[in-house]
Amino acid sequence: QVQLVESGGGLVQAGGSLRLSCAASGSIFSINTMGWYRQAPGKQRELVAFIHSGGSTNYADSVKGRFTISRDNAKNTAFLQMNSLKPDDTAVYYCKAQLRYTYWGQGTQVTVSS
Repeated sequence: QVQLVESGGGLVQAGGSLRLSCAASGSIFSINTMGWYRQAPGKQRELVAFIHSGGSTNYADSVKGRFTISRDNAKNTAFLQMNSLKPDDTAVYYCKAQLRYTYWGQGTQVTVSS
């Protein structure tokens, strides 16, 4: 009953920036936690960042200082501002929302060229 749609991915050069969005829709009373994960070909999906409903955040060490997660609770939307992108950031980025159940988006491709 809840759908997540990611947007904002694309192709950028190393050092560039992208802003990802994750819009949740459907039967939503509240979302406890929203997070971003990524998965590169042949690699396991990994946590990038998450944000709780109150605004507290956590980041993977690999993106600290470069990425910023935020959310608009009124719009049930999460964002990921990605700066100083590196080729190693290339992956499909997935949005995750925790309500009573866990929901995943379909992902958006981020490609960073060297």
